[in-house]
Amino acid sequence: MPAGRRARPARVKVTPIEIRGARTHNLKGISCSIPGRALTVVTGPSGSGKSSLVFDTLYAEGQRRFVQSMSTYTRLFLERMERPDVDFLSNIPPAIALAQKNTIRNARSTVGTITEINDHLRLLFSQAGVVACPTCGGRVLVDSPESGLAEMETLVPATAVLIVAPVATLERPLGLVLKELLEAGHRRLWLEGRLQRLDEPAIGGVISDLVNDARSRSGSAPAAPSVARDRTGGTILPVVVDRIRSGTTARARVREALEAAFSLGAGRVQLVLVDQGRTIELDRRFTCRGCDLELPLPTPQLFSFNSPLGACPACEGFGRLTGIDIDKVIPDGSRSLADGAVVPWTTPSGLEMQEWLLRAARQHGVATDCAWTALDEAGRSLVLDGEPAGAKGRRQRFPGVHGFFRWLESKRYKTHIRVLLARYRGYAPCTSCSGTRLRPEALTARVGGLTIAEVTELGIDRARRWAEGLGGDARLSSRSGILLEGIQARFGYLLAVGLDYLSLSRQARTLSGGEAQRIHLASALGSALTDTLYCLDEPTVGLHARDSKRLLEVLRKLVDAGNTVVVVEHDPVLIEGAEHVIDIGPGGGRGGGEIVWAGPAAGLRSASSLTGRLLQTRFSGRPSVRRTVPLEGPCVWIRGARENNLAAIDVRIPVGQLSCVTGVSGSGKSTLVEQVLYQGWLRERGLAAEPGACDSIDGFTNFSEAVLMSQAPVGRSARSNPATYLKAWDEVRRLFAETPAAKAARLAPGAFSFNAAGGRCEPCSGMGVVTLEMHFMADLTVTCEACNGRRFRPAVLAIRFRGRSIDEILAMTIDEAQTFFSDRPRVCARLRAIREVGLGYLTLGQSTATLSGGEAQRLKLATFVDAGEAAERRLLLFDEPTTGLHLSDIAQLVAVLHGLVDRGHTVVVVEHNLDFIAEADWMIELGPDGGVRGGHLVAEGPPREIAGRGETATGEALRPFFAFEEDKTVPATARAGRVRPSRSRAALRA
Repeated sequence: MPAGRRARPARVKVTPIEIRGARTHNLKGISCSIPGRALTVVTGPSGSGKSSLVFDTLYAEGQRRFVQSMSTYTRLFLERMERPDVDFLSNIPPAIALAQKNTIRNARSTVGTITEINDHLRLLFSQAGVVACPTCGGRVLVDSPESGLAEMETLVPATAVLIVAPVATLERPLGLVLKELLEAGHRRLWLEGRLQRLDEPAIGGVISDLVNDARSRSGSAPAAPSVARDRTGGTILPVVVDRIRSGTTARARVREALEAAFSLGAGRVQLVLVDQGRTIELDRRFTCRGCDLELPLPTPQLFSFNSPLGACPACEGFGRLTGIDIDKVIPDGSRSLADGAVVPWTTPSGLEMQEWLLRAARQHGVATDCAWTALDEAGRSLVLDGEPAGAKGRRQRFPGVHGFFRWLESKRYKTHIRVLLARYRGYAPCTSCSGTRLRPEALTARVGGLTIAEVTELGIDRARRWAEGLGGDARLSSRSGILLEGIQARFGYLLAVGLDYLSLSRQARTLSGGEAQRIHLASALGSALTDTLYCLDEPTVGLHARDSKRLLEVLRKLVDAGNTVVVVEHDPVLIEGAEHVIDIGPGGGRGGGEIVWAGPAAGLRSASSLTGRLLQTRFSGRPSVRRTVPLEGPCVWIRGARENNLAAIDVRIPVGQLSCVTGVSGSGKSTLVEQVLYQGWLRERGLAAEPGACDSIDGFTNFSEAVLMSQAPVGRSARSNPATYLKAWDEVRRLFAETPAAKAARLAPGAFSFNAAGGRCEPCSGMGVVTLEMHFMADLTVTCEACNGRRFRPAVLAIRFRGRSIDEILAMTIDEAQTFFSDRPRVCARLRAIREVGLGYLTLGQSTATLSGGEAQRLKLATFVDAGEAAERRLLLFDEPTTGLHLSDIAQLVAVLHGLVDRGHTVVVVEHNLDFIAEADWMIELGPDGGVRGGHLVAEGPPREIAGRGETATGEALRPFFAFEEDKTVPATARAGRVRPSRSRAALRA
């Protein structure tokens, strides 16, 4: 058995999935078999057709067949739901697709809700929560006949006990209530320490005298049950239900008497110990035994911020309130009041307020020529809160910033006022619930010493340890053992997919695409489905190399449960750990779509495919020296960074180098680069930003601009595509409008735009597809019947340029368009940059909304590739640009980034890919772990030196790239002359 492979349980052989003649997108009629109940990895160069096979063919047909099994009404839409372009497809089990994108936008959705752990916790706290009174700290309990029996068992045997029900007359006449009690069979009352018969003629007068005596007393409760007044002014009568002796009366009789007393007394019972002269109070209401405070009964809804019963009334379960962000109103603390520190009052419409501010400042002795940060507390209070009430010498009090925005709130019916308020709006934690989202009553219950809000704030790893600690409580295990097992299992699945650094309260919309996919994968494990087809899209995105093996084990658990797992992946760990591999290629776009290898993973290294060759040579040869990184050169210094889990670290980023920020998932990489560094740059330029906490950032003077190229979509509209993004489509439309046929038909360039009326197909508004709202399931996107997906009217489609119609141009890949328009330099110049960043396989008309996070970044990068030797020096920040890249494409990306560095730019990349990290000039590793155990600077320097030490998670993983497995010596490279390991530029471009 190969090293690292575990023994697999015996499986029942199932018929494989058969695909014959698949032609979806660029697939060239391929045929293959996918073994059932096995892990299959589909790999190949970017754009080769992997997703077309797995998602657009295999999963799409599985979804179509699922819809076909539904109701007749649903099947009415089936004819409009496209069938994948495939000749034959058999043996598909029910399919689930776990995409790489995070489509959750709901602020109420959290890690706990989408994994269903919150549902289990709500049940646990409602069943086993120990509630303390928020007023006196006493125990809050609810009684029942069982608890009454338990009280009886604690008494000395043969103790005389009266079971008394306090009956409230409410507003009914006393005589009527006494008559009803007699008719129900009750004969005695317990009045002033003695029994009194209900059928005595003078009983009404006796009760009235006792009520009057109770009214004349100071209001202190009597030592023994007696008549009293209730809140409505009625009388409470202590009715004796039964007389028993503890330990001798039959248990069934006692239970029956208690149930009758609870029913008669509206949930309250008094156990009168006649010989001892004391009373035991029982109450079915959820009340405090110390102060009689009644609390809502702990139900699962009480612990849910999505329920009106549990949500904080102030913030309605969101955990934060909207207001004005002072950091946006006064973004630059170095400005003085006279220089316009208050930004809203520097516009023409705000000049009156600015003048008013300066007059008020002079009258109250506040300096207007010193920086905002230098003002004392009184000066800041004047600016923010205005003049105090009753200020002398002023007909109208200066309202301050807060008063100004309160006045604007009263004018919200005006559109421009709403726009202005939105510009300066911020969010602050709710003061009522302190951000917990729950009402105070929900936070009185504790399990294992913690409230449900405190549990959800813990990291997954710490929360798992809390849940495991509950197993030692025999009482709790007996009541909630199954719940605890479900909670612990789900925590274990989240740990297995490398998400131990997340908390259950983390908003789902803030997760990356890879994190969202792995959370859904953990949920799939928790659901315990079998005989299901799981289609995954690069689940290792955002995952450190250390955790790839753990993810592989998770996928194997899905397979061992009887499922079929098909993964689109580039990670060598998953490729070599699969049972079956399908390698599609040999290139991307039109050059792909063929199966170049299919079989067991063990045979891929010896295959002649591009993937097989790269796996063979991945660690062969030492990268050559490219450039040194002098320690005394210019750099950006981040000092005392402490945002989120960063532990007040000092980080050095060399200027004019390719630096890579790495570390295990959750160690603080994105926090450092995006929140501290980039947001700090924005604040330095006086722009509205919320920078991460740090002491200082020095070195911004080395750059004219900082650009963050995140994985966010490049355009908000689904109409955006690579051709429109780089302005190449404007030139194409002009070429079509200049053809003789277009001139004869009087078609202007605007007629060849699918974004404007005139030439586009109006039923689909130039999109080529129509979205059907299904209501009962996810919306369906089908081809427009009017234009058959061609986007334009027939008259426009009839115009041809060099034999191609406008829709055929949109269907071209970037590589094909570059050749087609080779004699049109204005078009080629805009397409060349896209090809250089490795996106030549994209079609001109592909919506940018369908691009992966890595593709979106590289499309943004294309705008800087042909910028020339500009005098501007930029700080370019990237977030995992290798997402979706094959091993063969990473070298091309590295060459592009080094080209930017050669032109004087500084590139900082957050990255996990080892092949990319090995080619960086400088490496910054955070760790040593994720979450609360992360945020420390564990290593910095050239990758070769860090790999030579091998003392960190990334350093150990990098050792094979520099052949340190054979050569254990640490390179004796002087620190001032550290060098970057790299292959030659020619090798990178090869």
